[in-house]
Amino acid sequence: MENVLEINKLKKIYSGFVLKDISFALPRGYIMGLIGPNGAGKTTIIKLILNLIKKNGGAVKVFGLDHLKDEVAVKSRIGFVHDTPYFCEYLSLKQIKASVAPFYPDWRDDLFMKLVQEFELPLRKSLSKLSRGMKMKFALALALSHNADFIILDEPTSGLDPVFRRQLLGKLSEFIQDAEKSVLFSTHITSDLERIADYITFIHNGEIVFSSPKDEILENWVLVKGPNDLLNEEDGKYFLGYRKREFGFEALSSDRTGALRRFGQRVVIEKASLEDIMFFITRRGRDA
Repeated sequence: MENVLEINKLKKIYSGFVLKDISFALPRGYIMGLIGPNGAGKTTIIKLILNLIKKNGGAVKVFGLDHLKDEVAVKSRIGFVHDTPYFCEYLSLKQIKASVAPFYPDWRDDLFMKLVQEFELPLRKSLSKLSRGMKMKFALALALSHNADFIILDEPTSGLDPVFRRQLLGKLSEFIQDAEKSVLFSTHITSDLERIADYITFIHNGEIVFSSPKDEILENWVLVKGPNDLLNEEDGKYFLGYRKREFGFEALSSDRTGALRRFGQRVVIEKASLEDIMFFITRRGRDA
């Protein structure tokens, strides 16, 4: 399967934080969710892919091309939506579009105008007069209008209302329908990814926890619930995180079959959501 993105042993060193040998791949035609708590390294990875910061090691290939040697060719095929769109606040949307479009040889005015109508964007208004939601709609319209093959989104739905979030998710699903286009979607709102993502990459403390098909994760990762007297020291080591309450414990396991074999009918086993997984992994080694 051809990969649109290949990251191999990517490393970035900051004072107090290190992105440690990150490796994962996104096949062409799919959506990957990038999840993790604040400060985990998600935005750092995106900045490194786009060469907005310099890496300390490793390799990044986009469309099979080196992201540094072939930077212009790579970026001409990428659409990027940041959580805070960085355009001149005092220009109108029409003026911003006129300044952005010439950078892309495959810019499509017809598609841009279609999105303008669909998102009800006021082209004559300055960016500063728009709500956060409208700014994000405009950034998405720009990203989708130059025939990009790869869309990268960094927390685009944070703080937005559910109606626009649904609209955005629908657009991303439409975007990959021809099986040639791909999306990397960094977000804290894991329920959005459960709706549309094909793959999930979980970053914590600058390291990969897992990078796997979403369906495999949701099938195998489980919450185990039972009485506190079952949770001995040995069992505590078996779980990837747990919390004890007055009437019982709740713990995370990545092995549904193993949990059933270990505890049998003494516990209740439920599917874990991505939010459950993030919560317990970030509390690993401590009673959550």
